[in-house]
Amino acid sequence: MEKEISSPGRLSASIAVPADKSISHRAAILNAIASGPAVVENFLAADDCLSTLTCLRSLGVEWSLKENADGGNTLAITGRGLAGLAESADVLDARNSGTTMRLLAGLLAGRPFLSILTGDESLRSRPMARIIQPLRQMGAHVRGRRDDTLAPLVIFGGRLRGIRYRSPVASAQVKSALLLAGLQAEGETLFEEPIQSRDHTERMLLAMGAVLKEEGRAVRLSPPNDLSPLNLRIPGDFSAAAFWLVAAALHPDADIALPGMGVNPTRTGLLDVLTQMGAQISITNERLEGAEPVADLRMRSSRLKGVIVEGAQVVRLIDEVPVLAVAAAMAEGRTIIREVAELRLKESDRVKLTIQELRRFGAHIDEEGDALVIDGAGRLTGATCDSHGDHRLAMALAVAGLVAEGKTTITAAEATNISYPGFWQDLEAATASAPGSR
Repeated sequence: MEKEISSPGRLSASIAVPADKSISHRAAILNAIASGPAVVENFLAADDCLSTLTCLRSLGVEWSLKENADGGNTLAITGRGLAGLAESADVLDARNSGTTMRLLAGLLAGRPFLSILTGDESLRSRPMARIIQPLRQMGAHVRGRRDDTLAPLVIFGGRLRGIRYRSPVASAQVKSALLLAGLQAEGETLFEEPIQSRDHTERMLLAMGAVLKEEGRAVRLSPPNDLSPLNLRIPGDFSAAAFWLVAAALHPDADIALPGMGVNPTRTGLLDVLTQMGAQISITNERLEGAEPVADLRMRSSRLKGVIVEGAQVVRLIDEVPVLAVAAAMAEGRTIIREVAELRLKESDRVKLTIQELRRFGAHIDEEGDALVIDGAGRLTGATCDSHGDHRLAMALAVAGLVAEGKTTITAAEATNISYPGFWQDLEAATASAPGSR
C-alpha cells in the first residue's frame, strides 16, 4: 500500500492514540497465568498483541476481545494459574512480535512440555541468544537455529532454578523473560542490567501479589504460590504519541493534544530530549491508573535546537530514535544520538534504513561508530520512500512528509498496522482542518 502526504497549512487535533503495546502484551500474558478471570480495558488489538493472544489460546487460555462503541477494545481473559498452561498441538507463531517470542520463551521454559516458537522472516533474524543463554543457566532446555542464536526456538520445558544474572544489555524483553521463568523456579531470581529498562512487568507483578523488590538496576524475585488476576485500563502508548509530538513541534502551525498518555519514566526519554531541544510541551492532569503513571500531553509549534543524546536517555527512547532523527533534521545545529547499535536488531536495521530514507528528504544524517549524527538543515523536501515493512520507520517517514516541502509517497505504508492500526485515519483527521499544502 502507498500513501501520499503533503504538509498541511495547519496541524491540529486531539488524538486518542492506541493503547500501550508493551503493557497490552504483559496484561495478557500475566493474567493468563493468574488464578481466575480478569478484564483488561483499552487493550491494543494490533497485529503484535493479537499474536500474543493467539499463542495463549493455543496454550489453553480462554479469552474474548470485544470492540467498544468508542473504538477501544476490552479483553476478558481467564487465567489458568502458574501451572495451568497446556501443551500446544502446533507451532506457536509470534509473527513479527519479538515481545511475544521472548516473553513466552521465558514462561514456557518452566512448563513440563514441548513448545516450538517461530515468527516471520524478520523475527527469525533477530537475536535470541540473549534469552537462551540465561534460561539455560536456570536449567532450561532451549535450542535455536544457527548455533542457538536465532528462532525458531525449541523448548523442552521443565524444572528451573533461580539465578543471579547480570545482563550485558539493557532489555525489558530479556528481563521479562527471566522474571517469567523465575515465577516458576526454585529459589530467588535476581536480574541486573547496565541501565534500567522499561519496568511494566515489575509494576504489574507487584500489583498481582508477586514478591518482588527493585534495587536500583536490579530486580529480585521470589516465586509466589500464585498471582492474583489484575483488572486494569491500559493507557495510551507513548511510543505512538511520539510521532504526533514531533510532528507538532516541527510544523509551523500546530497544536496537538494527547489525552490519557502513559508517562512511565522508563519510557519517556523523548519528552526530556524534546524539552532540551526547546519544544513547547505541557503535561497536565497527572495521575496513577493501576500501577502506571498517566497524564495529558499537548504539543505546539516549536523552534528546536540540536542536542547530544546518550546513556540512559537512549534506553528510555530507543523505539523513538527514527522520529527523533526527523526532529533533529529540522532543528538548528547538530544532534548526536549515541549508543544506537541496538536499533540494528529491531524489526529492521533501523540505523541503516533511517539514514537511507531520511537522506531522500535531503536530511544531513550519517553514522559515526555507534552514533547517529544529524546536522539540522531546517527544511526537508518531499520524497518517495519505503518503510521496508517497519512500522516505526513508516510513521517516522510520515512525520517527515508532514513537515517537508512538496509531496511525499511512502510505500509499504500498511506496516503501521503492527502497532497503530488507525494511524492514517488519525493523520487525515489532524490535517483535515486545513486543506492544502505548502
